[in-house]
Amino acid sequence: QVQLVESGGGLVQAGGSLRLSCAASGRDFRIDAVAWYRQAPGKQRDVVATITNTGVTYYTNSVKGRFTISRDNAKNTVALQMISLKPEDTAVYYCNILKSTGRVLLKWGQGTQVTVSS
Repeated sequence: QVQLVESGGGLVQAGGSLRLSCAASGRDFRIDAVAWYRQAPGKQRDVVATITNTGVTYYTNSVKGRFTISRDNAKNTVALQMISLKPEDTAVYYCNILKSTGRVLLKWGQGTQVTVSS
């Protein structure tokens, strides 16, 4: 059974940094495109960043220059490094595997809470 576990969230002040990790079990992550999403209270879940199996990345405009997605194939993980955090980055962050259609492959996990205080 494939499982993704998100970790690394927390409470930080505006301008601070966090590094999120998405760890996969039951599947070799190397073949997959992986995405980080976030969902703020009362809002829909939106994509934040994606990385293909060849390392090509995409970022939503609001995080460009501040977030970096990367993968460690040896550890079967995908990370999201976040710097210069803003209160509007506050959300629950989730990772998932992307199918070729762009839809996610797996049921959503519990995510990891990121709270940025002003």
